[in-house]
Amino acid sequence: MGGSEEITRRIVETFSEHRNDENRQGMEKYMKHHFAFFGIKAPEQKKLLSPILKEFRGISEEERFEAAHLLFQQRERECHYAALSLLEKGKKFISRGAIDEYKKLLMTESWWDTVDVLAAKLCGGYFLMYPDQLIPVTKEWRQSDNMWVRRSSVLHQLKFKDMTDERLLFETVEVLKNEKEFFIEKAIGWALREYSKTAPEAVQDFINNTELRPLSRREGLKWMKNKGLIKV
Repeated sequence: MGGSEEITRRIVETFSEHRNDENRQGMEKYMKHHFAFFGIKAPEQKKLLSPILKEFRGISEEERFEAAHLLFQQRERECHYAALSLLEKGKKFISRGAIDEYKKLLMTESWWDTVDVLAAKLCGGYFLMYPDQLIPVTKEWRQSDNMWVRRSSVLHQLKFKDMTDERLLFETVEVLKNEKEFFIEKAIGWALREYSKTAPEAVQDFINNTELRPLSRREGLKWMKNKGLIKV
């Protein structure tokens, strides 16, 4: 059995052994019954995963992605979270081709909880390693037919702070601003709010001069309003 199959088997078996039906009901309800759960809360997931990830820390990138895809084929959402944890362990050593694998996972069992980790942490980390890929990939993804890939395009730079490509961020918002899709509207507001912590004047000027959806505008201004930075 290869490394990818073995780590997948270990994770699934470990989670199965710690199933908690009482927790499961609440977790499935919180996620609007889009996914089945074992009922293992995040702190325990981390505790159970830690020794397994440590044991398999030497697997190759190919095996790591194979295991991630196998885990995403499981019914229970905790397996999908485990796939992301596995990928995070290897994100410092990823190849240029990793972005294609991230995109595949963005379109697999998609919902905000996995997409946002992929977009902000994994894709974001990738672009810090390969900055020449940020503009072409973002421009391609913001035109995607897949809504979650478009959401990702506006969240890539969420944690970039003063390394943010401001022009690219604002251009991407301009491309997506008219979509009447909650997850796009929310992502725009979130991205602008985070960048406002670095460049409040630029974000306020952009919002004031851009016809945004109400949710995007409200979310984008929230941090500045709370800090009393909004110009009257």
